[in-house]
Amino acid sequence: MTIWKAVLLGLVQGLCEFLPVSSSGHLILLQRMLGVESGAVFFTVMLHVATLVAVLIVYRRMVWQLLCHPFQKTVLYLILALVPTVLVALLFKFVPPFDAFYEAAEEGAYLGVCFLFTGCILAGSDLLRRPRSRQRGLHDMRAADALAIGSMQAVGVLPGVSRSGSTITGALFAGLDRKAAANFSFLLSIPSIVGGAVLEVPDALRGGAAQIDWLCVAVGMLVAGVTGYFAIRVMLRAIKRRGLWGFAVYTGLLGAAILVDQFFTHRFF
Repeated sequence: MTIWKAVLLGLVQGLCEFLPVSSSGHLILLQRMLGVESGAVFFTVMLHVATLVAVLIVYRRMVWQLLCHPFQKTVLYLILALVPTVLVALLFKFVPPFDAFYEAAEEGAYLGVCFLFTGCILAGSDLLRRPRSRQRGLHDMRAADALAIGSMQAVGVLPGVSRSGSTITGALFAGLDRKAAANFSFLLSIPSIVGGAVLEVPDALRGGAAQIDWLCVAVGMLVAGVTGYFAIRVMLRAIKRRGLWGFAVYTGLLGAAILVDQFFTHRFF
């Protein structure tokens, strides 16, 4: 890997982690286009860690408040929302034949379908969300809301299915307002990224630690962290003003283009 590739991948990760377009799907696509293979899994995990720093900075006051008062409802609901994701992640990691399915997904085998799915749920989030008069804030959440959001996030472990898009959509379907949906989604990304790193880093290091270019990793992480910070700010403004229609159109068209390549042109897949 070269420095410019690390910069480009870091830029894509930082922008796409918090926009509802699937950062993991974009990284797989870009790695295919750039021919990046060795050390790619570890590099991808470290880019996710960099975006974790970005969300901690943006939500530093809220995170500190949650740490100081760990027995409040929001903390409980974050833990509850993690349960479906953890179960699905462990299933894909350790249980045949689901592990083989997930390995194929990480290679991009289902990327087109997953991007199309993301486009559909993003479009549905605006069409099917509750009227404003019936929407609730973060402090009015219920346990059932957390489980619904967590179940949507569990689907988001597949590359091409946006984690933030899935959780925001789940929150809107559950009846939260747009601000509460975005805030809960970004807070939920913190333990999700940590858990993903814990699962993936050991295998990635065993698979090719000697081939990792640590300078490229550092550069990519720096770029991902900075762009991730601004992407969160953009996303918070966008979801309040315009909804998710633009992202739905983009991911739908991208999914269709990838399917054409997977079945007909075979330029990258």
